Amino acid sequence: MKSLKLISSAITMLICFVTMAQERTITGTVTDIYSGALPGVNVYIKKTKTTATTNYDGQYSIKAQKGDILVFSFVGMDTQSITVKDSNVINVILKENTNQLQEVVMVGYGTSKSRKKMTTASTTIVRGSVAGVQISSNNQYMPAPSVAMRSAETISSNNEPMYIVDGVPIKADQMAKINPNDIDDVKVLKDQSASAIYGNKAANGAVVIVTKNELYKNLSEAELDQKLNIIRPAASQPAQEDYNTFVENAFESPKTAPLSTFSIDVDNASYTNIRRFLNSGQEVPKDAVRVEEMVNFFKYNYPQPKNEHPFSINTEVSDSPWNSKNKILKIGLQGKNIPTDDLPASNLVFLIDVSGSMEDMNKLPLLKQSMKILVNELRPKDKVAIVVYAGAAGMVLAPTSGDEKKTIIKALDKLEAGGSTAGGAGIELAYKIASENFIKSGNNRVILATDGDFNVGSSSNSDMEKLIEEKRKTGVFLTCLGYGMGNYKDSKMEILADKGNGNYAYIDNIQEANRFLGKEFKGSMFAIAKDVKIQIEFNPKQVQAYRLIGYENRKLRPEDFKNDAIDAGELGSNHTVTALYEIIPAGVKSDYLNIQPDDLKYTKTETNAPNYTNELATIKFRYKKPDGEKSIEMIQVIGSKSVSLDKASDDFKFSTAVAWFGLKLRDSKLIAEKSSEDIAALAQQGMSNDKGGYKAEFIRLVETSDQYN
Repeated sequence: MKSLKLISSAITMLICFVTMAQERTITGTVTDIYSGALPGVNVYIKKTKTTATTNYDGQYSIKAQKGDILVFSFVGMDTQSITVKDSNVINVILKENTNQLQEVVMVGYGTSKSRKKMTTASTTIVRGSVAGVQISSNNQYMPAPSVAMRSAETISSNNEPMYIVDGVPIKADQMAKINPNDIDDVKVLKDQSASAIYGNKAANGAVVIVTKNELYKNLSEAELDQKLNIIRPAASQPAQEDYNTFVENAFESPKTAPLSTFSIDVDNASYTNIRRFLNSGQEVPKDAVRVEEMVNFFKYNYPQPKNEHPFSINTEVSDSPWNSKNKILKIGLQGKNIPTDDLPASNLVFLIDVSGSMEDMNKLPLLKQSMKILVNELRPKDKVAIVVYAGAAGMVLAPTSGDEKKTIIKALDKLEAGGSTAGGAGIELAYKIASENFIKSGNNRVILATDGDFNVGSSSNSDMEKLIEEKRKTGVFLTCLGYGMGNYKDSKMEILADKGNGNYAYIDNIQEANRFLGKEFKGSMFAIAKDVKIQIEFNPKQVQAYRLIGYENRKLRPEDFKNDAIDAGELGSNHTVTALYEIIPAGVKSDYLNIQPDDLKYTKTETNAPNYTNELATIKFRYKKPDGEKSIEMIQVIGSKSVSLDKASDDFKFSTAVAWFGLKLRDSKLIAEKSSEDIAALAQQGMSNDKGGYKAEFIRLVETSDQYN
């Protein structure tokens, strides 16, 4: 009997060993036939807890055995199941789940501004399927229809088309009130066809509805609202958005203002917010334009540091594209690229706004999908807690290991919007949990995700500033993620990031979530240097006047440079930071210079120091290690050598084109040339290293911007 038990045990162990040996890693790419790679697709093994999510490039990796059934699911797509066989690579093409629509052919006519000729386009819709269109309704006065039109190029923040009823443009909430029994015909127009007829607002296509007897024809928007019983909330209007006002930097003389000092800014929220306005066909508010955040959205080809410092310094001087007599000095920092496995363990607290203002599709629903992308990047040594706030604040997930992804995602999926916004209470609780679980020499961070509409507790900007300045003393860093439109409070988000050892991104769509939280995970979540300050002294023999382009809210006093108590910006792993100065060379006549004061009697502005004829400026940097309190200084001399714009680097051309566009959007009085064609042409010349297609997208925004600004 005993021998039988031993044999049985041995067989059992052998079976377990064989089973384990059969488990292998399955990889692949999930795509659709229209848009290519699909990020955020849920991949899981049927009847198990094993799950994975596709990354930005639609790629996944999951451990499975032969015979396991892999399930691929994505919103708006037919779920597909595939049995694992001998191959370790399983690529999947998901098909869109569409409703039946009548067959119709539509032809659009219009002019293409860039090509300057008449164009035509047509779309044929076949009964039973509409390529790239998803429409879901519950019949009978549906809540709000969910309509998404997919094409090879994503334009708007949520891929929502334009709605036309009896020739009248309406909004989704109006369409939701139309009785389906009143509809006589539905036509779908895609891509260039829609844009040719209805302009850029229909860049994601148009759903054209004809009602029986054309019930809604020739009605004004107010009459349509009354007929469809629409009460339009004030919060839905862009006028309710809040931005800090600031004055553009003016030219200064190195004789009267010899030092220019500022904090670096790695944020890029302003660019994605501007992109949202342009893609929706709205005018961009001038105070929403922070030029340095536009420039720093893009990656530049700077070399890795080769010494003990965590970043390299790169400078270049060339001609100004908007003022022909002037020069541009470009300063570029390249953060050290640290392999993910070598990064310290993370102690993260997700602080999520679940108030009533977050119920829109581009807020909490997008937020939850965004956080899942971040969860997918976590390692077993990382841990996450989730705090939410509405009328009050509470913890919905205790600190959980990064390898328990299903548990974290389940907690996210349960979140629903409702109530007021006790943002101050949420911040207090999130920092408390982060401090209680503090990892020495680790990455301790609160990740705040909200539309910034704090209206309970610490609501004013000054209150929020004091609160967050106090919390940064805990050694916990901050990342702010902004969502939504209409009531978006950019001013509060900017203050929180600026004052809280933090960074700030605006998430306008799932692609941006993939970029910032997936591809840029290391740079956005792991600081390699903090309180990074720049101070530059221009040589008056070479420079008559200078001005810093952007960074208006990041300027510091000269004495702040060596004061370690003064907060400044953080630099992440592999981050790049670019700053531009416009220079009026010595001896050049300029319309932008004020009348110079008379020579001073008691204070000499010039010394008997050497001329330094070969030096344009001397630049100094100060930074602290992430866990340090004493700053380290770096010094570099910038030579006076300048190259013509046609011989400048691609990075110089593209970064100055982005800055130029930002100055145009701000209606700057300090630029002579404002041609969108010239801006786009310069950007095109510098469009190298465009792996994600973001530079090409920028050029498209420039080319179409004149319609709305």
